Amino acid sequence: MRPVICMDESPKQLIGETRVPIPMSKGHDRKCDYEYERLGVCNIFLANEPLAVFRTVKTTEKKCKVDWAEFIKEIADEHYPEAELITLVMDNFGTHTPGAFYECYEPAEAKRILDRFEFVFTPKHGSWLDMA
Repeated sequence: MRPVICMDESPKQLIGETRVPIPMSKGHDRKCDYEYERLGVCNIFLANEPLAVFRTVKTTEKKCKVDWAEFIKEIADEHYPEAELITLVMDNFGTHTPGAFYECYEPAEAKRILDRFEFVFTPKHGSWLDMA
């Protein structure tokens, strides 16, 4: 009833091949060219509960407060609707603020979501302590 969830996000560059790779054949490795086409960027959110072997991942176009707030709401409402209180371990990134919920939702909904969580922030330069 009181899960401990680790959450982190990471921006990723999307790349594509500019030449068709030469497939692997008997006695020869697959050959890929070092050139690539830049196809933009995306953001990957990950949340996991190490003690329950649970993980969820969400990809978004950008890394902003609204995307973070929507991901946290999804954790509460879709993955842990019966939980009394969710402990969320994460780093001190600038988008990880209660104000993000008020920018994204009506005040009553923002408060409802916030009341579901206890936030635990890793120390500065200590985000490696977050299992996500």
